[in-house]
Amino acid sequence: MKIIFQTLGVLLILLLSPLWGARIKDIATIEGFKPTFLIGYGLVVGLKGTGDGTSVKFTIQSIANMLKRFGVIVDPNQLTLKNVAAVMVTATVPPYAKTGMRFDVTVSAIGDAKSIDGGTLLLTPLKGPDGEVYAVAQGPVITKKKGTGFRAKSYPNVGVVINGGIMERDLPFYLVGNWVNINLNNPDITTADRVAKAINAYFGENLATPVDSATVRVRIPVGRNPIDFLAKVEQLRVETDSPAKVVIDGRSGVVLFGGDIEIKPVSVSVAGVTVTVKRYAPVVGPYPTTDNGPVVGRNNPGVPVEEQTKTVYPIRGTTVKQLVDSLNEIGLNAEQIISVLQAMKRAGALNAEIEVD
Repeated sequence: MKIIFQTLGVLLILLLSPLWGARIKDIATIEGFKPTFLIGYGLVVGLKGTGDGTSVKFTIQSIANMLKRFGVIVDPNQLTLKNVAAVMVTATVPPYAKTGMRFDVTVSAIGDAKSIDGGTLLLTPLKGPDGEVYAVAQGPVITKKKGTGFRAKSYPNVGVVINGGIMERDLPFYLVGNWVNINLNNPDITTADRVAKAINAYFGENLATPVDSATVRVRIPVGRNPIDFLAKVEQLRVETDSPAKVVIDGRSGVVLFGGDIEIKPVSVSVAGVTVTVKRYAPVVGPYPTTDNGPVVGRNNPGVPVEEQTKTVYPIRGTTVKQLVDSLNEIGLNAEQIISVLQAMKRAGALNAEIEVD
């Protein structure tokens, strides 16, 4: 558990490091440049007795309707097929997908079929959010599995048709006038302001204006190719800002934190151990000495501290990372470390939001 705390601390500091910032492309979405969800209702045939039973009336009615389109008239009440399953077909296609583009589709049983593995999805129209048909799907169904070896778990009622979808018409391009909105994935006033300033600084014009914590409105220069312009905007790097937060997984004892969350001076007692957090000024020159030699504080070589007892540990920790590292060193377990952080929050010494899962 000690290794988990220390490793996560290092990883989080690296991940949160502002040395290079994040691309606008990774922290925001250009309005209109978003994936599109498609959905359709279809039939999977060719199952070995694992399809819908006779109690699923819509499957039987769908088969009768399909046969009627081919000139075969049947009475739905006389059909007792078990090798057909009614399914919902879903897919996500990239922005501005063009006619002829292929993509995978997910097939999910909606009746009481035991399995759709090995079946064939019949030609299924796929509609967009506006109700218009943009693609069709068809092909063999392969059910999903998660895990490997003896831990593998199958999902017989959910499958995929690889490259089974094909675009029948282009998705519309939504760019009204010479303005576009950049929407932050995690709304933040400071980040929105930094995005606008980064765009204006790069192009040398006042093109971007933060509208609110989630939106930056950008003017596309007259005569500039919109795609070329937006491609350059996407690659600009911005240092993101976010509120101080400590996330605790109470079941596993994992603590995630940023390296710059400061802690005020405080003393906390847990399990007979008193932890004292102090701010120390750097010492230059010879260390103060006593009859027993130089006065050196734990985890703080060369810094004078008050005389210690066996259960009082002055910690040189002004950030959560330094504190957790020190608590690991003196032998506190995961539950005790979590208790210390929560106690510091209640005492007002930890100025960060604590989220416990």
